[in-house]
Amino acid sequence: MKLPSKVKLVDVGPRDGLQNEKQPVPAVVKITLVHMLQDAGLKEIEVTSFVSPKWVPQMADNAEVMAGIQRKPGVRYSVLTPNMKGFEAAVASKPDEIVVFGAASEAFSQKNINCSIEESIERFAPVVEAARAKGIYTRGAISCAVGCPYEGEVAPERVELVARLMKQIGVQHIGVADTIGVGTPVKVQRAMEAALKHYDIDDISGHFHDTYGQALGNTLATLEMGIWQYDTSSAGLGGCPYAKGATGNVATEDVVYMLHGMGIDTGIDLDKLIDAGKYISDFLQRKPNSRAATAMLNKRAG
Repeated sequence: MKLPSKVKLVDVGPRDGLQNEKQPVPAVVKITLVHMLQDAGLKEIEVTSFVSPKWVPQMADNAEVMAGIQRKPGVRYSVLTPNMKGFEAAVASKPDEIVVFGAASEAFSQKNINCSIEESIERFAPVVEAARAKGIYTRGAISCAVGCPYEGEVAPERVELVARLMKQIGVQHIGVADTIGVGTPVKVQRAMEAALKHYDIDDISGHFHDTYGQALGNTLATLEMGIWQYDTSSAGLGGCPYAKGATGNVATEDVVYMLHGMGIDTGIDLDKLIDAGKYISDFLQRKPNSRAATAMLNKRAG
């Protein structure tokens, strides 16, 4: 079993983690979270999204947040830009990377962004072209790569289709996302294999939700394939809007604890990471949604 010697984590807490929060999170709190994450050693942070505040009110302060960050050399700050309008708004904030989202499920694409998979790719094409012309790195995400709240199971062929279309429009890196957390190790490996038909192992990442407690198992299963990049969320921020009471993204703390225990380098200081997760959890007035953080905070208190 050949495991990667190092793993790169993208913390999506400030964007994916906070976007569904009902209570407004002030820009200063988001900025502080980003600062704490970069101080903990994270080199990739998904900061915000440039979408209509009508759809995602929590991200209405996107420009303010981007302007408020004291950028650290060697850290890549990414933003979500679903269309040209979003991209044009984002450019002024000088992101290092833009992210576009397509779904492997036709029903999810229709419900989520009101268009078909093919139409969504057509919408992303000018965004990707404009970003690359400005030297901005482009990442794509394939949501619902193993299961969909409307269609049920998603075939690997659907993942391959979206990966191929993303590659054709010039997307440089692809993330395979188990958006509702229904994936289990073999299913997730099949989805990854489908994406690997069009993307190199160095240009692919996993994005696993922990709805059914499978995210760490799915991470391990894909590590065994040589995948070495993952999206995670500090304190396990981010509920899943389609599965009532479900947890969202896998907690960065839990993934780091597992990787460090396997002798895999992440460049992340776990104690400082736990402080960041505790900071945002305290603001939201709840406990961190991370087993490792809970155990270590209990130990500290003891």
